[in-house]
Amino acid sequence: MMRSRRGRPSGLAGVIIAALLVYAPMATAHHSVLAYDGSTPTTITGTVVKVLWQNPHAYIDLDVTVDGTRARWIVENEGPVALERLGWTKQTLRSGETVTITGARARDGSTRMRCASVTLANARRLPCFASEVPR
Repeated sequence: MMRSRRGRPSGLAGVIIAALLVYAPMATAHHSVLAYDGSTPTTITGTVVKVLWQNPHAYIDLDVTVDGTRARWIVENEGPVALERLGWTKQTLRSGETVTITGARARDGSTRMRCASVTLANARRLPCFASEVPR
């Protein structure tokens, strides 16, 4: 540790320590996927209601009809910067468009999922995170 002539930590060392104390918990608290069951992929097809293009995560609201019953699904995605690196734009998905989404369903059985990929009506497949990018 950097010390001043009097044996106390220098100002720079104090700033570094303070920054670590503030930012370290944030780094470990973000991006938990524990709420989703990644062991069994789920695929849903529905109509895009809206897309929330926001940080830290974008969301797709989707109306899905199964056996005549309609349910609203909320699909969690990466943040806008990560999605842009994967080829997405704000205009990639539009309200009223039919899409098929594959991902990890919520462990609590609710109609929520973590996106792995989106397939558009024209069969174009969009990855939702880098490990899903075809090689």
